[in-house]
Formats: sequence, structure tokens, C-alpha cells
Amino acid sequence: MAELMRRERLEWPGIARRFFDVDWEMSPIRVEEYIDGDSMVVKAEMPGLDPEKDVEISIADGLLHIAAERREESEHQDKDGFRSEFRYGSFFRDIPLPPGAKESDVKAEYHDGVLTVRVPVPKRNATPAKIPVTRS
Repeated sequence: MAELMRRERLEWPGIARRFFDVDWEMSPIRVEEYIDGDSMVVKAEMPGLDPEKDVEISIADGLLHIAAERREESEHQDKDGFRSEFRYGSFFRDIPLPPGAKESDVKAEYHDGVLTVRVPVPKRNATPAKIPVTRS
């Protein structure tokens, strides 16, 4: 470890981050789901992403699918040499939707690193359907 510190001239926080932190590309998207009036609201933490390029939202088979991809590249050059690093990762989350939700009614917005998706919840039939019972 001491040799690594001398060779790359890294400070302790950089070394700790390199060896002990959990990488964001290994973590699932964190979400919060709740009902607000007649809508299901899903909030997803997605800091540092460009929602137009990096985020994809779709609905299929009764699931809201949120996917994102992040790319990070850095270069550092000083008198001792050149160093280039890159990290990338993709992650996704599938959330069950209320029965009858329509893709055309879903709205999404991105603000301050949080993606908010609103899905109108279809009104349920207030009158329960009666099922006849037969003797066998």
C-alpha cells in the first residue's frame, strides 16, 4: 500500500475511496413509491445524469421500467506523468404498476438529481362483482 501511495501520489481519502467505497454502478436505483390523490408517484435518485441522454423509461407487462447509464472519464497530467481513469455502469429498476395504467398517461420530470414519475391510478369499480356459487 505504501508503494502504491508513493507511486501514484494519492492522499489517504483517495485510497480509502478506491478500496472501501461501494461503487454506484453496483447499487440499484433507490426509489420511493407512494399514492398522491389519484396518481402513483415514483421518485428515483439519479444524481449527475442527463435525463435526455442517460435515462430511459418504459412500460411493458404491467411494469414501469427505469434504466440509466452513467459514464465518467477523467484525465490528470502533472510533471510526474499522466493518469487516465474511466468508470461506467448501467442500472435499472422495475416497479409494478396499478392494473389498467396506460403508457400515454405517464408523466416524468427530472429536477435536482431526482426523477419523478407520475402514473394515474385508474378508478376502481365501486360495486363489487358478485360471483355465484354452485353446489357440486
